[in-house]
Amino acid sequence: MKNVLIVKLSSIGDVIHALPVSYAIKETYPEAHLTWVVEPPAYDIVAMDDCVDEIIVFKKKEFRSLGGFLREFGPLKAKVRSRRYDVVLDLQGLFKSAAIAWLADAPKGQKYGMWNMREGSALISRPVIGPHAQAHVIERYLDTARAVGCAVREVRMPITVPERAQRAARALLAQAGARAGTPYAALIVGASWPTKCWPAAHFAALADWLYERGTIPLLVGSGAVEAQTAARIERAMEVPPVNLVGRLSLEQLAFVFSRAACVVGGDTGPTHLASGLGAQTIMLMGPTYPARTGLYGQMEHVIVADHPCRECMKRACPKGLDCLAAIAPAQVEKHLERLLPRA
Repeated sequence: MKNVLIVKLSSIGDVIHALPVSYAIKETYPEAHLTWVVEPPAYDIVAMDDCVDEIIVFKKKEFRSLGGFLREFGPLKAKVRSRRYDVVLDLQGLFKSAAIAWLADAPKGQKYGMWNMREGSALISRPVIGPHAQAHVIERYLDTARAVGCAVREVRMPITVPERAQRAARALLAQAGARAGTPYAALIVGASWPTKCWPAAHFAALADWLYERGTIPLLVGSGAVEAQTAARIERAMEVPPVNLVGRLSLEQLAFVFSRAACVVGGDTGPTHLASGLGAQTIMLMGPTYPARTGLYGQMEHVIVADHPCRECMKRACPKGLDCLAAIAPAQVEKHLERLLPRA
């Protein structure tokens, strides 16, 4: 196999879950040229993947207007069709990814997708109903790699943080007060769904406990909402934490996770990134399915909110519950006692 195209556009967490497919391809076909089509928000994740040879950026926002479509379609088509692919893997399974897979030049029958293809994408790529169709999403993605002959002897996220990002992250840590040699715990303060977010008061209690154990609590996240959450956490604490919310790129965040004593967060992309980098990670879950998107390889560190309505898959709770508030700081501390070094 000489040329492989992966179409996995978004979100950040989903792209992270798909990274082991790139490793599986190169593990079996080391000489293959691997091209990945991705949207801008997840570009930095794919750029850190050692197994990806070429990245094509799909600027989805530009395609929303007629002028943008007319301007962007030609260059995108030229990039996608610049190679003849032996295999195309549509790991998104939506209309937008199906359109890209349709553009790709590949032999008949050599376009594959996941078993739950939607929005007509199954008309372009053949759904792979593998042995892990109901298992963790990483294994679902890997079933497509198995379908094209990959042995999948090892599940690995082949990420390397660029040296420039490492230097910048070290400088930010030092400027923010994370002393060299002192262990820190990265606390991911937000998520894309309100129901996936742990309360600020719980984070504050955990952060105070971390200080008592000689571990620096370090807040990470992005955007205005998470900055507000971080501010509430700071106000509720006895000693202010190290706050890097909004100050780290994805590459720098990856480096911070790789050096953390532990990471705590909800079912969100950065938490999956931390786990994929090998960091000791605790995930707090409520509305989503642990069996599908829990911590791959660290399921013993998944804490699920004790609600009869858990795994509802709702972004906002129709009952008005603060879903993850049911997970007490003491539950997280119990897990961390086994993971953290004592000062």
